[in-house]
Amino acid sequence: MKIGLNIEQPVQKIEQKAAVQSIEQPQAILEIQTTPGKLTIDQSQAREDMDLKSLSKRVEEFAQQGYQDWMAGMERRAQQGTELRHIEKGGNGLADQARQNSKGPEKQFNLGWIPSHFSVKLDYQPAQVKLEATAQKPIIDAQIHKVNHAYTPGRVNVEILQKIRWI
Repeated sequence: MKIGLNIEQPVQKIEQKAAVQSIEQPQAILEIQTTPGKLTIDQSQAREDMDLKSLSKRVEEFAQQGYQDWMAGMERRAQQGTELRHIEKGGNGLADQARQNSKGPEKQFNLGWIPSHFSVKLDYQPAQVKLEATAQKPIIDAQIHKVNHAYTPGRVNVEILQKIRWI
């Protein structure tokens, strides 16, 4: 016997549309707090060294100098009065006092306009920066599509093409 086979191939179709996807990333929340730096320069000592003193400092110095000069003048007059009281002991007391009273203090010269070393005081407080960052989660939206699946099964048909007889 001769057999014939008729085969129909199966057919399968699969369609999958791409998903529609949307991703949004909100910006992070950033908070910055700044304390500014502070530089302090104190040049009062340098200005005093250059004889550029403030009015209050000048008044204070002049008052102190006036008080000292007044005390020195009282002491000198008391001493000279004592000397004149004892004029009978001899000497040339009146002429000596006149010579002493006519002399002034010796003048001194110094470079007064150069400030002393380290007379300018510097103080620096650096700036402070505080950062705080808060991350935001992404917003993801995905829409998927169903699969379109079509399947036609195959077939096999068997038929007898010829019969053979045996004798």
